[in-house]
Amino acid sequence: MSEPPLLEARGLAKSFPTGEGLLHVLRGVDLRVHAGERVAILGQSGVGKSTLLHILGALEAPSSGTVLFRGEDVFAKDADALADFRNRCLGFVFQFHHLLPEFDALENVAMPARIRGLPPREALARAREVLLEVGLGERLRHPVVKLSGGERQRVALARALVLEPPLLLADEPTGNLDPETGERIEDLLLHMNERRGTTLVVVTHNERLAGRLGRRIRLVRGRVGEPAPTGAGEPRLDTATSCR
Repeated sequence: MSEPPLLEARGLAKSFPTGEGLLHVLRGVDLRVHAGERVAILGQSGVGKSTLLHILGALEAPSSGTVLFRGEDVFAKDADALADFRNRCLGFVFQFHHLLPEFDALENVAMPARIRGLPPREALARAREVLLEVGLGERLRHPVVKLSGGERQRVALARALVLEPPLLLADEPTGNLDPETGERIEDLLLHMNERRGTTLVVVTHNERLAGRLGRRIRLVRGRVGEPAPTGAGEPRLDTATSCR
């Protein structure tokens, strides 16, 4: 019997109340992502790409439908179990990095490990290792407010990966960066997929990044439209650390 997808969405719908009634953002989205895949989610502004990513990452609940992670219903968990699931199994990178301005790069990256309950020395050691991997070995103790935009995004990427989650969700990770810096972030994302086996699901308007990821899914009017052409990015072995 074949392994279930790492991540699966079944019939996801999401509506928001407005003064004129319900605004239907997602209208029955079905999606399957296998371990080690690199997936780009494309679509015009306002079609629900970020909303879909937030639901896949259990940051908000759907109005209806189901999200399965390794065959288990994510939203069947209680609040504490859901928070633990996000900490253990998922990494997030956003267009606006959401770093903690009062802490330096090392402390920001160590935060998920501290939340996990790792001893401070081990949490900082893990943070140091992944910051070296993203090329910020000389910025460990720099306050994040003094880092460049590209450096902050690399800190955010390191933070997302410090606990080696099997799945990384990224929302326009290069959207606020100049082309050269954005390409470096792209290279890092692909490096993490190739070296660690991290599964990537990336919302982007960047067609070049989408092409480098390989598999493209296009949202049209709140539904998955015709699949965009597939290039590189075939499923890889799931070599990332298990979150169980």
